[in-house]
Amino acid sequence: MRDLVAGMRYLGKGQRWVARNGRWWGFGLIPALIALVLYAAVLTVLALWSGDIAAWATPFADGWGSPWQGLLRGLFVALLFAGGLTLSVLTFTAVTLLIGDPFYESLSQKVEESEGHCPPGPDRPLWQEIWIALRDSFHVLLRAAVFGILLFVLGFVPFLGQTVIPAIGFCVSGFFLAVELTSVAMQRRDIPVRERLRLLRGRKALAVGFGTPIVLLFLIPFIAVVLMPGAVAGATLLVRELVPDEEQPPAPDRGEGDAGQDRAGAPYGQPGGQPYGQPGVPGGFGPAPAQFPATPGQQPGAPRSPYPQSGPGPSAGRPPAGW
Repeated sequence: MRDLVAGMRYLGKGQRWVARNGRWWGFGLIPALIALVLYAAVLTVLALWSGDIAAWATPFADGWGSPWQGLLRGLFVALLFAGGLTLSVLTFTAVTLLIGDPFYESLSQKVEESEGHCPPGPDRPLWQEIWIALRDSFHVLLRAAVFGILLFVLGFVPFLGQTVIPAIGFCVSGFFLAVELTSVAMQRRDIPVRERLRLLRGRKALAVGFGTPIVLLFLIPFIAVVLMPGAVAGATLLVRELVPDEEQPPAPDRGEGDAGQDRAGAPYGQPGGQPYGQPGVPGGFGPAPAQFPATPGQQPGAPRSPYPQSGPGPSAGRPPAGW
């Protein structure tokens, strides 16, 4: 339940980010508007021809009397249009991200910079980035289509098909929509699509909590266009929790020698080869004092003094009287 609520919060955080950065919100509207025009045309054609498609798909009902023929074909038209809307929601994001790859990459990068650190992306030309995004989107949509066909068939089950199955369908659509939206920030980290799916499957509630409200909101005309920039921003923030980056500060210049060690060969953070708090200079920092040959009577391993010795005994290693 905590992850489910956290996913919803990331959607709100993304919308608040673009609200505070209006220029980037307008920047992210351009590809969404282009995709909206394309999808509006396709759905209009589907609505006009859905009756003919239903009659073609159910020839066995031609001889049925009223009202059974009308009920069957009416149910088929409703499921067909619902499937078209669901597919539109899933593919709208993928197509919009493909159209606006440079737009949303810049938007996502700006979001990460505002949070303090943006991981450097792989050095690839734009055409290769678009090709990888197209290939990954096809991989995700293929998996989503398998679930969509299964849910479409289960939609004919009495009662369950009109209550439970639509709810499951929205959750499945929300999960795959979250996969699509997080692809911008994931691709910058060079995470392959199978690993993205594994990461989000490990936090299903987080992905469903983020994606399902967007699916429901995208069913409202024109809302998808308005929310798309904030959805990308929220998905970027979600990825920062899912795949935290360990920002490593650059090691200081320590002269010649192996990286990560000082001139005396000590590990980084232990100057002069002395662990913190060990004898050396006061406070345990810096090189150890110079060592001198052992004097007569001095125990092996005892500290060696640079001062003159007066002979063996307790005075060994001490300065002479009057020093």
